[in-house]
Amino acid sequence: MDKSLFWATFVTVFLAELGDKTQLAAMTATARSGALVTVFLAASAALVCATAIGVLVGGALFKVIPESVVKYVAGAAFVAVGLWVIVKG
Repeated sequence: MDKSLFWATFVTVFLAELGDKTQLAAMTATARSGALVTVFLAASAALVCATAIGVLVGGALFKVIPESVVKYVAGAAFVAVGLWVIVKG
């Protein structure tokens, strides 16, 4: 296993997930139910499934489309969403 890739991915995903709607949904579910372990396990399983889909799609995508194109499109999509949030927010 590539340790530097592991930690770079861990830090990137961890920082991206802090304070997002997934975390807010987990906090809300916990506050409503009081079931810390159940909410933790369900949220963890959901994140694992979503990540697995991302990894599988990413692996297939990079076989068909050059990495530079995928990075450009992903970056443009993030900018577009940011602008949309500023304009509509």
